[in-house]
Amino acid sequence: MSANAMSKKIAPWLEPLWKALDLQSLPNAILLHGQSGIGKFAFSLELSKALLCEGPDSFDQKPCGQCEACRWFASGNHPDFISLLPETHRKLLPHGDFESEDAPKKTKASREDVDGEGSDKKEKKNISIEEARNAIEGLSIGTHRGGNRVILIYPLELLRSDAANTLLKSLEEPPAGTIFILLADRLDRVLPTIRSRCRLLAAPRPDRLLGLEWLRTQLPRIDGLKMADADIESIYDEQGGAPYAVFDSLLARHQRDDKDEFGIAIQASRYLLQSMSQGLRMNWLDAAEKTHKAQFSALLATMQRWVADVQAVGQGASPRYYPKHESTLRGLSQQARPAKLLRFWKSLVQARRSENHPLATRVQLEALLSQYQQAFEA
Repeated sequence: MSANAMSKKIAPWLEPLWKALDLQSLPNAILLHGQSGIGKFAFSLELSKALLCEGPDSFDQKPCGQCEACRWFASGNHPDFISLLPETHRKLLPHGDFESEDAPKKTKASREDVDGEGSDKKEKKNISIEEARNAIEGLSIGTHRGGNRVILIYPLELLRSDAANTLLKSLEEPPAGTIFILLADRLDRVLPTIRSRCRLLAAPRPDRLLGLEWLRTQLPRIDGLKMADADIESIYDEQGGAPYAVFDSLLARHQRDDKDEFGIAIQASRYLLQSMSQGLRMNWLDAAEKTHKAQFSALLATMQRWVADVQAVGQGASPRYYPKHESTLRGLSQQARPAKLLRFWKSLVQARRSENHPLATRVQLEALLSQYQQAFEA
């Protein structure tokens, strides 16, 4: 791929994965999986654009960014690109003002769906059976441009079971020229029947130095942002080494987007960590009260990272997620009862299995934090 096309499109830690692909022998379905916030979605958009590109024949030069197909894609108007995303994720898709005379015109309703301006209703976090059927029902018809058709689905684990079954039928007998690009943050939550029909591609998490270097090159895009390196590194570690997630959270914070999930999760996670660092002295009711409105999965991830570091330090290792809190972690590891802490860890694992459909989030959070506090009781 040309340097121009690679620039700012494919994260450097994902370049080996990109270079290993061959568009001429790509299977009908690939499943890209890996930690959230490491650039999988940007990678998948670039791959979709390359598959639809009508420019140079060489994959090294795709996407060219100059042909009509590339321009349609960049404006969100390519007729052979179908995306299946929950409403909460549609802002990630390309969209703009460019429209070719031949490109299908989007209705006002569809534009409002993409831009998130059509309604004040709460955005859906799951992909419904109706959305899956609408996306797949036209696959038996030939493509508009006579080339490939790409269907992008993310996050795959947010497909409802009935929608997943609809997808499975298409994967069993894929139409010619149709390529499914499926993305999952948690491969263990994808149906085995779907996994078995896809080529699995594991997206690696960057090492800390590379991830931070990339992040610093992106921060100038946030006008007026001023932040010390130490603060950037702390947030980077707290987000589990996911550079794209860190960038999004910093952008949301700088823009003071009170409704942004990343920003809310960051603030809630910070308060949750302050509370958990107190061990037995923690006020778990207050912690639940101050954090329960954040995304439940983000809170669970924060607790898992903190406990993982407590356990690691207790076994003589260095903390992975919160190295700047090593002294606090060491103190907690000496106070904790290993058997109780292990039971708490198992409770977190169990809670994560249903994190996308939490019932009474606050009640679950209170129960978990109470159990965490008890891990430090004699």
